[in-house]
Amino acid sequence: MYTSDYANRNAMAPAVTGSQPQYNATGLISEVLYREDQPMMTQLLLVPLLQQLGQQERWQLWLTPQQKLSRQWVQASGLPLSKVMQVNQMSAGSTLESMIRALRTGNYSVVIGWVSEALSEEEHLQLVSAAEEGNAMGFIMRPVNTSSLASRQFSGLKIHSNLYH
Repeated sequence: MYTSDYANRNAMAPAVTGSQPQYNATGLISEVLYREDQPMMTQLLLVPLLQQLGQQERWQLWLTPQQKLSRQWVQASGLPLSKVMQVNQMSAGSTLESMIRALRTGNYSVVIGWVSEALSEEEHLQLVSAAEEGNAMGFIMRPVNTSSLASRQFSGLKIHSNLYH
């Protein structure tokens, strides 16, 4: 998951209301890479955060390429059906433009958009600026190509220790 540098500066500030603290977004853009053959992993990561953001007075905007959100799924996930808006059949270019406009308005606690290619640095900076201006969170959802995962070698750090050998 790619997170903007801004996220490292206390992106979620606690606001205590009653007995349970709530977290208000102060401008965050994060890119979530996911496998289309494992949708539950993405749901396990995002749904709790979306539930928390659903406690705000603002809307949640879903900009989806083809899929239509299921009312049953939204309700079963514990998301506020009355605060979820969806626009579907969007191209990647119009998704980014729409995300920037929506984030900037401040009417949405979160804007979720699907794209097929990685963002350029300029696109990412435009989204970060819009999220900061609108005091909102944005999630870029991007599927990874599972066929290339099997053939590529993963880079990583190997730690050698006598404790495990």
